[in-house]
Amino acid sequence: QVQLVESGGGLVQAGGSLRLSCAASGRTFSRSVMGWFRQAPGKGREFVASISWSGGRTYVDSVKDRFTISTDNGKNTIYLQMNSLKSEDTAVYYCNARESGRNWSPYWGQGTQVTVSS
Repeated sequence: QVQLVESGGGLVQAGGSLRLSCAASGRTFSRSVMGWFRQAPGKGREFVASISWSGGRTYVDSVKDRFTISTDNGKNTIYLQMNSLKSEDTAVYYCNARESGRNWSPYWGQGTQVTVSS
């Protein structure tokens, strides 16, 4: 079982930047995938980005040219660098993990709030 703690959210003006962090502890996998999701008020949870053990990255189209997912293996941490933020990016952001070929963990943390103002 992996415990995930998100941090780094806050209030930022449109066009600004934030970097989110996700610290992982507990059980890990040899070939894992880490990802970021978000949920806006009244909306379902949406996939944002992922990074695999091999370094492969995937992004939802709406953030592809603005967000970057990365890892810090020594710190057991993943990051989401968010640039050129828009009001549509306002949401609670969550991280998650899965083993290659498996589903995402059903256990979600508290997330971190990102609010983009105009």
